[in-house]
Amino acid sequence: MVNKATVTFSELYTQFYKSSFLFVKSYVRDDMASEDIVSESLISLWQTLKKEAVEHPYALLLKILKNNALNYLKHQDVRQAAMESISSKMIRDLDYRITTLEACIPEELFSAEINGIVEKTLASLPEQTRRVFEMSRYEHLSVKEIADALSMNPKSVEYHITKSLKALRIALKEYLPAFFLLFGL
Repeated sequence: MVNKATVTFSELYTQFYKSSFLFVKSYVRDDMASEDIVSESLISLWQTLKKEAVEHPYALLLKILKNNALNYLKHQDVRQAAMESISSKMIRDLDYRITTLEACIPEELFSAEINGIVEKTLASLPEQTRRVFEMSRYEHLSVKEIADALSMNPKSVEYHITKSLKALRIALKEYLPAFFLLFGL
């Protein structure tokens, strides 16, 4: 039995620190956390001993150590579960972003809208200019082949293609990068 105020903190520390540290570390497995738990527990025991006589101070210390170590481990468990939940959410989010990007087909994103603008713009062009453009870009004919088919000068074919492309560039200025991809300019 230890009487009130007969024991100093230094004596408690010297007598119980090493065994307390080894006990706590065997469960906590973290030196710094174990040191903190032991220090807190020894202070708690010392404060109790200052207020009242304790018959079995080592048993009380073990109870305090156990409770403090348990609190620490439970806190770590909650913390780990939260981290896993956050990590799991981040992994799901990353998987979602990868899947959506893999499913993204840029040509399809704007193709209907762009095709509508292209059709409207081509419809507004003179018949000869539109026909030359369609033969060049849709039928993949060369300038010479178009000139021969329409009985035109190759320079005139180039003029009509340039005129078509200029009109399309103006109409599709917001979609210019996609325009270059679609029409290979």
